[in-house]
Amino acid sequence: MDVNKIRQDFPMLQQTMQGKPLIYLDNAATTLKPQSVIESTKSYYEQFSVNTGRSDYDLAHYVDEEIIAAREIVAKLINAEAEEVVFTSGTSMSINMVAYGYGMKYLKKGDEILITQAEHASNVLPWFKVAETTGAVIKYIPLEEDGRLTVEQVEKTITNKTKVVALAQVTNVLGFLIDIKAIAKIAHKHGAILVCDGAQSVPHMPTDVKDLDVDFLAFSGHKMLGPTGIGVLYGKYDLLKQTDPFMTGGGQTAKFDLCGDVNFLAPPMKFEAGTQNISGIFGLKTAAEYLLEVGMDKIQAYEEKLKRYAISKLKKYDNIKIYNENSESGIITFNIKGVPSQDAASFFNSHGIAIRSGQHCAQVLIDFLGEVATCRASVYFYNTKEEIDKFVEIASKAEDFLDVYF
Repeated sequence: MDVNKIRQDFPMLQQTMQGKPLIYLDNAATTLKPQSVIESTKSYYEQFSVNTGRSDYDLAHYVDEEIIAAREIVAKLINAEAEEVVFTSGTSMSINMVAYGYGMKYLKKGDEILITQAEHASNVLPWFKVAETTGAVIKYIPLEEDGRLTVEQVEKTITNKTKVVALAQVTNVLGFLIDIKAIAKIAHKHGAILVCDGAQSVPHMPTDVKDLDVDFLAFSGHKMLGPTGIGVLYGKYDLLKQTDPFMTGGGQTAKFDLCGDVNFLAPPMKFEAGTQNISGIFGLKTAAEYLLEVGMDKIQAYEEKLKRYAISKLKKYDNIKIYNENSESGIITFNIKGVPSQDAASFFNSHGIAIRSGQHCAQVLIDFLGEVATCRASVYFYNTKEEIDKFVEIASKAEDFLDVYF
């Protein structure tokens, strides 16, 4: 994998910030877009710009065919069937679709929903609402001392009352990779479904939903080189048939009448009411093609190597506290001792380095970490060792953050 060649595909990497070359280390929040994705998204508006599934002329037919092709490419990326790929606005919508369309329908008082303290808000708040409405109970699977979720803790927590296990394959703050395949097996043994938040895993490693045996998988286009406002819900086809639509509207029904009788189309169209984010689908298709061409196994190996390199250098400095030294992903969560995380992020910004600070939409993790907020740097396959060197250099000097203001 030629990283320097890859970097030429990303216009943002040619920009500056604060008058310095941009070092972008906020990839867990969103990723930069290659020129091919930008052009693909533009092409819809410049060359086609018509609706889909509603018209009988050449332009509309081409758009229909592109959406079919996009579904097939995304299915290839995760080893699913095309009819199991539902286009959504992103991970949040995808999980809400499962929570409301499946959870609200089948859960009842006393049923258990298992999550952890490490989950992102998108995989917490929808289940809170389901529990409030149905009388189901939220239970937290305990984390190990370092924040890792183990199969053993899942086995200790799950019961025959458990109906849903909802977990991130890679958590967005600590970045641990969980054994989702083993957990799926445990969930199914107890008659529960496994809902997987793949926002931080699908863009960074090979994903095979058939091998993992997850029931639902949610992920976002903007975290995998694609546009914002587009995402995917994968579901086993039989489960998609059992799930009610989250929204209703044009394009998802076979027929409806004055009496209120409604027949929905088969999945995935059943869930895609109204006009979709067509330009986003165009861009998502190109993003998936780009990732497949680079190779998800190569991306995972490169990020792991870059993360290990960064950790080895950061550990040399006493002023840096690292919270997830041994996690497998490219996420590095840390604080500069004595410096509030937002001030530290501002200091990095003054040197052209983009990181994130705060609670990272994982507020239930605060008590576990014992911190109000943290800094998070997250790498992708277009980042370099030279960028890590600069990041570490600035981190070592971050106690001088007041220089930014005075």
